[in-house]
Amino acid sequence: AMGNGAMGGSTSRKHQYRQDLLTRLRSVMIRNMAKPEEVVVQVDEDGNVVREMQKDTEVIAQYKMMRETLVYLTHLDYDDTEAIMLEKLEAQVNPEGSAWSWNNLNTLCWAIGSISGAMSEEEEKRFLVTVIKDLLSLCEEKRGKDNKAVIASNIMYVVGQYPRFLRAHWKFLKTVVNKLFEFMHELHPGVQDMACETFLKIAQKCKRKFVTVQQNETQPFIMELADMIPSIIIALEPHQVHTFYEAAACMLSERAIPGVDPEMRNASLMKLLTGPGPQESGYSMAFPNQTWSAIMGQARHTEGESLKTAETARELQKFLKTNQRVCSAVGPLYVVELGRIYHDLMNVYTVYADTQKVMVDTQGEISTHNSLFKQLRSVKKETLRLLDTFIDKSEDNELVLTKFVPPLLDPILGDYVRSIAPARDPEVLSLFTCLINKLQAAMTADVPRVFEAVFKCTLDMVTTNFEDFPDHRSNLFNLLRAINHHCFPALLTDQSNFTLIIESIKWAFKHTERNVAETGLHTLLELLQNVRNSQAHVLNAFYQSYYLGLLQDVFSVLTDTLHKPGFKLQAMILAHLFMAVESGAITAPLWPQDGSVTCTSNPQYLRELLLQMFTTSFPNLAQPLLTRTIQLMFENSQDQAAFKQHLRDFLVQLKEFGETFGEELQRQEDLDSKATELRKRQEAVPGLINPHARQDLDMSDM
Repeated sequence: AMGNGAMGGSTSRKHQYRQDLLTRLRSVMIRNMAKPEEVVVQVDEDGNVVREMQKDTEVIAQYKMMRETLVYLTHLDYDDTEAIMLEKLEAQVNPEGSAWSWNNLNTLCWAIGSISGAMSEEEEKRFLVTVIKDLLSLCEEKRGKDNKAVIASNIMYVVGQYPRFLRAHWKFLKTVVNKLFEFMHELHPGVQDMACETFLKIAQKCKRKFVTVQQNETQPFIMELADMIPSIIIALEPHQVHTFYEAAACMLSERAIPGVDPEMRNASLMKLLTGPGPQESGYSMAFPNQTWSAIMGQARHTEGESLKTAETARELQKFLKTNQRVCSAVGPLYVVELGRIYHDLMNVYTVYADTQKVMVDTQGEISTHNSLFKQLRSVKKETLRLLDTFIDKSEDNELVLTKFVPPLLDPILGDYVRSIAPARDPEVLSLFTCLINKLQAAMTADVPRVFEAVFKCTLDMVTTNFEDFPDHRSNLFNLLRAINHHCFPALLTDQSNFTLIIESIKWAFKHTERNVAETGLHTLLELLQNVRNSQAHVLNAFYQSYYLGLLQDVFSVLTDTLHKPGFKLQAMILAHLFMAVESGAITAPLWPQDGSVTCTSNPQYLRELLLQMFTTSFPNLAQPLLTRTIQLMFENSQDQAAFKQHLRDFLVQLKEFGETFGEELQRQEDLDSKATELRKRQEAVPGLINPHARQDLDMSDM
């Protein structure tokens, strides 16, 4: 039922609506618009303008519903929506009017931001030129700290919702960005946070505009920005500075831009981080590399002793967090910066690891609660996160393998294995998971060393119960999955280690934490696929050692009401195990060779074993039914859909599950299907998806 606006055209259905009622409905929706999630400045119950501390999920849900409704109303008659909004805006900026209020301005601007994408580009231009000019004018005219904060939050929300307009109009874009820099000096709660977040959003969507020379400009904005940094961020908190630098770096993230010298990107990045002038002797949050150089200079002068203070550790944390955000935004280009600091970075990691070891040796486990210990640990964690981000973003695997991997193995692995359990950082596991996922088979030679250093000691930490060390728990099984997926040959080098791996996979898929259980099931399925593709002697040796135990344990979780979410993967694994027998892929006997069992084939043995197991476990089911059930499991093992349906029917028959089990599985599948359909419907209607969730970067308008 789309009318004019971006959808274009008209339908007979549209004319069935009473236009006067739709006009009233639009006005009511705009007047009562709920607050979007992006707005963090709000008016509390006492009428004070404050920083929102906690998201109201009900308000967010209401906004999404109202936003969708208003988008449809806009498509039905864009001109009417625009007229209502501009009339209400005029009432706000009219100095002689009495309509001005925080609530009226808020709801209007929230509504204006919510229809982004629901109009044509020409309509959007006509509309926003008026809106932005009026809001900027209102910000200049109104006095009072709270008034400024409310108007600022609305300007930032509106401009953040219209990246297409900003890309097409450099004058407005530059004006808006400079206004954001002004708001970064506004000490009213929430305004600075929102200014930094909006700057990041705009940088992500308009990046090309900032690195090319625009009309009436003499240099790219990014170079101008670097000179302005100290005056811009002087009033920002550290976390806001990190966001600011991420936004600035984001402008440099796109490569192969026509008319842009690649060397300019390198120079711009270094200027952002180092500054244009001589380095200062003290610490400076304005240019991170000046902080780093000052700290390294003092460390060399004091033979590392100056590093071991809480103040230095705090400054290093800020430096590393900024660099991690820059690396995340700028991508592979960051290799220039990391290469410059890498040697010293690993030295700092080693000094802090050794200092922690001394503290633990002299004071015991209680030292891990010491404030200095925590500060040192935070620096190590931030180092690991930075390396993780760099490796993930890098596009030169050979460079990572030859230049960055060797120097980190000894400091990081050695520290992890030597540390007591409470002092081990789970980020170490994440880093090596990232490395293996990135470099894949090229890491196979290093896997035994990694495995020896981190696997056994971490497994001891997480297998005492299902609660302690939750981050280590999930990270360890992610690492195991990565090793199995990319470096499977490395797992076959030691039989005792391989048995430990199988037992740890079983521990994982028996876990009550859904993510851990699913990782365990995924790992087992991928391991079985690797075994299937291995040489015959490897396949037979594997199944002779582990087939019966795996079969029993997977059936155990399948029939356990605590592990219903894993049904799909459990079914895939069982189908794989049944198929391995039914197809004759396993040529070695699976039954005991001690003479206790008289059998002629694996299919026969498995049928008898399963019948015995099911008869004992499910005495309420008749033996002929169980025999038929087992037979169908083997017959359907080549057809995943048929096997899963048969398995579901079998579970429904069990007394423990009752009829609700099948209904729950069907409900989950229906939810997944509805989510896919909803996304398709939203993509088909311009404006229904938030502009920052859309891939709308048309290079022609950048």
